[in-house]
Amino acid sequence: MRESSSPLAGLRKQIARLAADGGPASRPAEGRLASGHAGFDAAIGGGLMTGKAHEFFAADALDGTCAAAFAALLALRTPGKAPLIWLRTADAANRTGHIYAPGIAELGGDPDRLLLVETPDPRMLLACANDAIRCAGSAAVIVESWGKFPLLDLTAGRRLVLGARDAGTTLLMLRLNAAPTPSVAETRWSVAPAASHMLAADAPGAPAFDLELLRWRAGPAGGRWRLDWNHDDKSFGHRLGETPLPGPLLSLPARRTLPAHGAAAA
Repeated sequence: MRESSSPLAGLRKQIARLAADGGPASRPAEGRLASGHAGFDAAIGGGLMTGKAHEFFAADALDGTCAAAFAALLALRTPGKAPLIWLRTADAANRTGHIYAPGIAELGGDPDRLLLVETPDPRMLLACANDAIRCAGSAAVIVESWGKFPLLDLTAGRRLVLGARDAGTTLLMLRLNAAPTPSVAETRWSVAPAASHMLAADAPGAPAFDLELLRWRAGPAGGRWRLDWNHDDKSFGHRLGETPLPGPLLSLPARRTLPAHGAAAA
């Protein structure tokens, strides 16, 4: 679904309508947004904290679509029918592609929950993000930006975080083609694609991701995981047939990563 970005009042009404359609079950869950991967969730206290901001950086400029897919699948794990708001500029499709509703359904998500808002420029993107994160009734807000995004300074970030806290809404910041800078996000991640496990008759496997924890306000960073999406369970887990390694962290070989000075920012 696509909505005009200008009338923010219309955005509020649309969110309220979608949330009301679900009744009590539409309310966002409190506490943690778990991935379904036992080791990953345990290592960060049970999953990503709801009502907080979390940043996702593509490990390489070409990995933007992968980072966007991971954030979308994670957001679609929120229980109930509360709407998921995806904010991006109108030219985003030229960089990371269009959001394809049948594809979301094929992966086990409900595309009817997704409210897509395209804005003409980054300034309006930030304005819509401030408004959307404060709209009670949404389960998660994804903000997709490209490049440095200088408007998103510490002051603007704190405003978004306060809105997320007050509304209990999880804010997922997609920072594509950008290097980490000081921010108020609860966690910061580098996301890269991993090779899929082939299915029978060499059919393409499920989406797979390499994740690195670059920053965590509540604990140490540096953990790395391999997560495979399970369509049937609608969750992330280990590769089919793979025995989980002992310990809370899954050590992976080094691959394309963000520069060390960027990963250590903030």
